[in-house]
Amino acid sequence: MESQTAIGSWVRRDDGGVKVRGRARYTGDIAIPDLLHVRLVLSPYAHAKITRIDTSAARAMPGVVAVLTAGDLPLVEPEGLTRSRDPLARDRVFFEGQPVVAVVAESEAIAMDAVTEVLVDYDEIEPAVDPMTTLGDDRERVHDSEALGIREDAGAHTTAHGHTEALPRPANATSAQRYKRGDIEQGFAEADSIVEREYVTSWVYQAYLEPQSSMAVPDGAGNLTVYSSTQGSFSTRNEVASGLGIPPQRVKLVAAEVGGAFGAKYALLDPLVAAIAWKLDRPARLVYTRSEDFLASTPAPGTVLQVKTGATKDGRLTALQAKVVVDTGAFPGETAGIVSLLLGGTYRFPNLQIDAYEVLTNKPGAGAYRAPGAPQACFAIEGQIEEMARELGLDPMEFRLKNVTEEGDLMPDGPPWPRVGSRAVLETLRDHAAWQKRGENGPGEGVGIALGGWPAGTQPASATCRLNPDGSFSFTVGSVDIAGTNVGMALLGAQTLGVSPDKIEIVEADTDSAPFAGASGGSKITYTVGSAIIKAAEDAKRQIFALAAEMLEAAEQDLELAGGEVRVKGVPGRGIGLDRIASASTAFGGGYAPILGDGRDAHADSAPGFVAHLARVRVDEDTGLVTVLDYVAVQDVGKIINPAGIQGQVYGGVTQGIGWALMEGLYYDDSGHLRTGSFVDYAMPSALEVPGIESILVEVPSPDGPFGARGVGEPPVVAGAAAIANAVYDATGVRPTQLPIMAEKLVEEFQSRRQAGRGERSAH
Repeated sequence: MESQTAIGSWVRRDDGGVKVRGRARYTGDIAIPDLLHVRLVLSPYAHAKITRIDTSAARAMPGVVAVLTAGDLPLVEPEGLTRSRDPLARDRVFFEGQPVVAVVAESEAIAMDAVTEVLVDYDEIEPAVDPMTTLGDDRERVHDSEALGIREDAGAHTTAHGHTEALPRPANATSAQRYKRGDIEQGFAEADSIVEREYVTSWVYQAYLEPQSSMAVPDGAGNLTVYSSTQGSFSTRNEVASGLGIPPQRVKLVAAEVGGAFGAKYALLDPLVAAIAWKLDRPARLVYTRSEDFLASTPAPGTVLQVKTGATKDGRLTALQAKVVVDTGAFPGETAGIVSLLLGGTYRFPNLQIDAYEVLTNKPGAGAYRAPGAPQACFAIEGQIEEMARELGLDPMEFRLKNVTEEGDLMPDGPPWPRVGSRAVLETLRDHAAWQKRGENGPGEGVGIALGGWPAGTQPASATCRLNPDGSFSFTVGSVDIAGTNVGMALLGAQTLGVSPDKIEIVEADTDSAPFAGASGGSKITYTVGSAIIKAAEDAKRQIFALAAEMLEAAEQDLELAGGEVRVKGVPGRGIGLDRIASASTAFGGGYAPILGDGRDAHADSAPGFVAHLARVRVDEDTGLVTVLDYVAVQDVGKIINPAGIQGQVYGGVTQGIGWALMEGLYYDDSGHLRTGSFVDYAMPSALEVPGIESILVEVPSPDGPFGARGVGEPPVVAGAAAIANAVYDATGVRPTQLPIMAEKLVEEFQSRRQAGRGERSAH
């Protein structure tokens, strides 16, 4: 008997060649007759009242079809202010780059010219820029927080569902929560080492290749088709329908090819473009320019984490106290809870108190960026762990292993961790040669490690499986493939059915045709949709066996599926091909029902993923330049489905982690103006800055994952900045507490030390 093993096969992404050759069709490439082009007038101020809008000159230009302000859009007024449902400013602007007016024209060039003819008068208001001073400052509130809505991608990644204590909410804070257990004062009283630091991280731009884009096409009969660069077909459809006040089934969402997203593409432009097309009864499209995307998208938020930790001399953690402040920009966020869970949940702290605040400022509304909140939390807690280990004279790896959380340990909000691979990844890294030989560094070199976790998300999902006339199978899904997940789906289907992966096709359907799936975010698609794929395959397999049993006059339990046919076990030559079964179930006058498997799944628990990273760096004390020399990334994936896809995720996540650590940051001046609003000013890692990366995959199966698999997209980025910061600390003795690690700051510290050394020598 042939045995078909599909999972674990090394399979390249089938969309790679198309994208590399420039043949992928993105939203901006789709040709639609009678298409209108939209361009936006953006606010030059971070905070201002709109006193006058004069659109007469723009309206008079040949080729201009409409010039629209907020009051002209046919959007239902939402219960609370959000970016997607209030796409144009009304009487006040809240961040530089906020759209104020939409110009609609017959061509892109005409629309761009007309934008310059729109006159908007403003009365500038002093903006709130620094989150620490803004928190509690009620002189000029960014918003009345009671009038704010819920972010359109809220809950798409992961959320805190356990117990928290509501704190008095300061002015300009959209949430204030306390995570608490034990006796924090007693915990610090027991400690032999107490480390207290403030960690600051910058806003970070997701830097996807394709800017935000959307196109809407009305059919004249009350229906609308939206083509969108989105991570979530159904959530975006619902957002558009809610905005227009029509039933969701009147909106068909077609997920176009997505040129990168990393958590940032959730219905930002779609309600605006849909409203314009709906009002004018013509197709309309808006694709941000890169400058607009820098100014008016949803970057990752800045954070300030004030952390105090204690441990005994034998390496037992006793207490953690922290204040988490997330700068969420001008609209509500969902990041502070994740930061708090990972800050206090990566290691066992018997006593903890974390006060977490989401703070409004006059910057763009913050969004998600690959494991939102996790890199910031990891940077802070791993800095604390590393510094305490050194202060106590303990091996930093063994210190981590002694205190790492495992299955059953409580998270800061109360629920226990499920089965996780936290210890397994640390032990794997401990035994690696790069750690064992860490004392063999050259001048200016250091080795740093970091443990990072991602709680992961979950959401109901469904899939269907159809047997085709040639004996192959088509699975239909409603998820968006932005990271090669379809290859993994095909392997899961092939493994379940016992056929070759080349007999499997994954079809991404629009929302009129697809079974429901959640948004592609939070490392949950393989976990959720993959489970539905397996159930759909099992259902189809049951139907095939029932039909074949009749045709072969055999009992179903005596059948097996292998080699593209259903066979009677132990009876060579007695079988029937899948193509014949398909024909029998679709023939004119046939007596057999078509094979169509249905799979549905709703996980109650998520499947968190942990990583342990090691970075070796060299620091030039004259220039402050940090060079990453070697990198080892160990990740628990539960079960390896497609090693090629996982390795790609690891390489990409590590590269982004290097960006977090050493280069990337959106900087706003005191007036709220963005100073790094182009790739000229916004630095990112190139091939020259990325070292060789060794990827090591560990398998600690998830109880509920498909064949034990966990999501793999988010975790690779989590520990990068922390590992590099700890390596810099190892090389120089300087504790980085701000991201990115700036060369000039290191040089200042080196010069200060030299001057202090000279002073000590002269005193002697």
